[in-house]
Amino acid sequence: MSNFVKEEVRHNVLWLTLARPEKKNALTQDMYTALSSALQAADRDSKIAAVVLTGEGDSFTAGNDLNDFLAIEDLDDSAPPFEFLYTLSRLSVPLVAGVNGLAIGIGTTILLHCDLVYASNDAVFALPFINLGLVPEAASSLLLPQQCGHLKASELLLLGDNFDAHAALSYGLVNKVVAPDELQDTLEQVASALANKPHGGLRAAKKLIKQPAEPVADRIEREAKIFARALSSEAARQAIKDRLNKKK
Repeated sequence: MSNFVKEEVRHNVLWLTLARPEKKNALTQDMYTALSSALQAADRDSKIAAVVLTGEGDSFTAGNDLNDFLAIEDLDDSAPPFEFLYTLSRLSVPLVAGVNGLAIGIGTTILLHCDLVYASNDAVFALPFINLGLVPEAASSLLLPQQCGHLKASELLLLGDNFDAHAALSYGLVNKVVAPDELQDTLEQVASALANKPHGGLRAAKKLIKQPAEPVADRIEREAKIFARALSSEAARQAIKDRLNKKK
């Protein structure tokens, strides 16, 4: 476990905090390993309703610690950064991000794997891979065009310029922009709302949302099968019963 990743479970929500503020929360191999381990454990724990990821200090994350990254002797898809990305792509529990300050490189591409994203109006985003002689990662070459269109994705990935929180909002990368002193309260409210939903339903809905494109009739069939299973669950029956009692 890395000393630079803090874990805390509050009201069935796992809070993960990148805690290397003196380095703008730049990510090391140990931090990637800790994040993967924490996310995998949360996925196995049916009591966890959601995970919230934030950064300590004045940044979300400045991206990879380049010195640490260059020290990897055999960089392949089993290396900690890629294991983390595979974990993100397979995650069934909803993932919420709170972005303040710098969100550079993976600090931006990680958001493509989140289900809800809230940013403070001082957030700064960038996808500077081209400037480092590198290529997009975290499936951003696939997900970013889907999110904001081919032309805008090409602009962000081929030019690598910084953009602000309001631009990120217009590109569909964040749900809402708030004042810096409102970000934590916003995350707390969202976490509380998710914690009060049926946890199995949250995971099933996330899985459906993230399914690849398919014919409408096929999606109706897929939803119908999951809906039928959900309807027979104790959580759904109790939720329906509570709603009916509330109406009375």
